[in-house]
Amino acid sequence: MKNVELSINGDILTIKVDLSKSFGASASGKSIIIASTEGNYTLPDREEKIGLNVYKKP
Repeated sequence: MKNVELSINGDILTIKVDLSKSFGASASGKSIIIASTEGNYTLPDREEKIGLNVYKKP
């Protein structure tokens, strides 16, 4: 994962992303990547999965 912090408290998932960071252009060059789970991520000790991308226009 890039710039993504996940925490679970009971049944509440909290996602933390630092919006001041960036990881350069996407593969298509149409956006700037801020954070990503880099595909689907299974939450520890849970059945749920998360897929997250945070991006902005260049």
